[in-house]
Amino acid sequence: MNISALQNFASDARRRLMGAVSAKLDAALAPGSSARVDVPVAVERLGQEIKEYGGGEQGKLHVVERYAYRWFNRIIAFRYMDVRGFTAVPVVSAVELTDVNGLPGVLAAAKRGEYDEDVFGGSSTMGNGKLRDTVEALFNGSLQSDDPQGQAYGLLLQAECRYWSQFMPFMFERVDSTQGKVDELLMPADLLAEGSVLRQAVATMTPDDCEDVEIIGWLYQFYIAERKTEVMNGFSKSKKAGADEIPAATQLFTPDWIVKYLVQNTVGRLWMQNHPDSQLYQDWEYYIQPEPEQNDQSEFLHIDNPEELTVCDPACGSGHMLTYAFDLLYGIYEEQGYSPSEIPGLILANNLYGMEIDERAANLAAFALTMKARAKARRFFRDGRRVEPHICLTRKEQFTTDEVQELNRLYGTSLDDEVWNTYAKADVAGSLIQPSEQLGQLRELQWQNIPDDVTWDDFSLMSTDTLQRSNVVIAQTRFLLRKYAAVVANPPYMGSKNMGDELKRFVQDHFEDGKADLFAAFILRNLQLLLPKALLGMITMQSWMFLSSFERMRRNLLATTTIMSMAHMGARAFSSIGGEVVSTTAFVLQNLFIPHYQGTFIRLVDGETEEAKKRLLKIAILQERNNRNE
Repeated sequence: MNISALQNFASDARRRLMGAVSAKLDAALAPGSSARVDVPVAVERLGQEIKEYGGGEQGKLHVVERYAYRWFNRIIAFRYMDVRGFTAVPVVSAVELTDVNGLPGVLAAAKRGEYDEDVFGGSSTMGNGKLRDTVEALFNGSLQSDDPQGQAYGLLLQAECRYWSQFMPFMFERVDSTQGKVDELLMPADLLAEGSVLRQAVATMTPDDCEDVEIIGWLYQFYIAERKTEVMNGFSKSKKAGADEIPAATQLFTPDWIVKYLVQNTVGRLWMQNHPDSQLYQDWEYYIQPEPEQNDQSEFLHIDNPEELTVCDPACGSGHMLTYAFDLLYGIYEEQGYSPSEIPGLILANNLYGMEIDERAANLAAFALTMKARAKARRFFRDGRRVEPHICLTRKEQFTTDEVQELNRLYGTSLDDEVWNTYAKADVAGSLIQPSEQLGQLRELQWQNIPDDVTWDDFSLMSTDTLQRSNVVIAQTRFLLRKYAAVVANPPYMGSKNMGDELKRFVQDHFEDGKADLFAAFILRNLQLLLPKALLGMITMQSWMFLSSFERMRRNLLATTTIMSMAHMGARAFSSIGGEVVSTTAFVLQNLFIPHYQGTFIRLVDGETEEAKKRLLKIAILQERNNRNE
């Protein structure tokens, strides 16, 4: 994988797309614009969104940033699916996948009068038949255009997005939704031009690069790199991180070898403890075998079948931990004799859960898991086998007192304003939020299944939007109240001095022992997400091991949990970050105190590069394994 090329492409794509979306936004908002006549609901929504984020140029910049990235997501998603053969006809790529200058396959086919009937026919394609008629009119000249080919391709791309929305609504919004209409309104122009983002995606995302969906995570980190630099420079000038700054400041793509160490020694260890005859560990190069005397059945979580191995990443980013967990779990299901065609759906339905406050990353995580499933099952999108990944975008939701009263009538409960507004700070606190059990006892409602004893007059002030927002609150609560067999995470790192007032106050109020840094608060929160005897695998800053500000947290961890293993990385474990900026440690804790337990501790601080640390870890684990097998 050519990391440098991907980095250049992503940063250039951000600038190009922001310019293109900004031009579309200005045109839509102009007095008397055609958009105000054709899609007034989309223009109104744009005005609301600009206002929600401060109005004026500040609000417009937020909108441009958001929709530029949504189109970046779509372009790289289609390129990935084209290369993997998941699209019937290539959408952004030429039929010859490495042809940078060739017409996208769907456009070349349309010029021959050929259209995929799955995309353009039937009742599920949401108006694509009309789009096809317009494309034909552009080609035969009955509809005049300065750029008939470019305009036709824009319509074909919209049609593909509409089609794929039924399979991946997290990546492609339904056109009958307001969000879908806004997306289409702000679609960048000139996608076929030389040097366009689409052309660059084809040139940069080579077929070899697309062998692993990991490429999506790298592109996300590189796309937000400039924004991250802006935020970090702001910190040096005493600016604080609010909701807009936290994602860019804290997102960090976890190297593959660290992911494997954490997942193999949590999910893998749980399976091996319960199924000691399994030979799967032979292929887990970072797996640390426990001593025979450490396999006391009273001291580990009992897992009878693969469906019980629930895995959570509460700050999942683009999903790297979860996609590798998918691979490991697939091997477990396969060994247990499950049908290969059923395994992907079972994993997504039963095993993997992710939470994220950044919409862009959450969408990519869901996409990455869907691609993992499709790669293993050709008919994943057919025959009712499709399962949507459990990725929760932890959204800010807040209700007025009047709305709370209406909600209580509708749900037949008496929750106070504070409970209903559990997620009022979700855009900064995310999965650190600890919702009440009362909220968790509610179930989502739709208009068609409201209680019989509730009349229209009982909720006359209730809007469809309020009901939908209440369902979001209830769905988020299910994720955050659930207990998991394993939690794996590379949490956000942010010292208290850089936190905005809302986040700083939240951490101080709820995680006193971990208030010095966001990662420490996540250690404490992640332990709350575990079943008794379950396992937690994390990579964090190493400071909690040494500094006096974490002394009470250390004492409590040592008194209530057991360190199974630790790989002390020190500086330079992340090649994408230079110098001594981030000094880290990776570790596995069990949610149980086991007296006199002898954990495995591996010192990697002497490794001068990421590659050196990776090699040292492999050597140490291999030696440990050989010693125990002698």
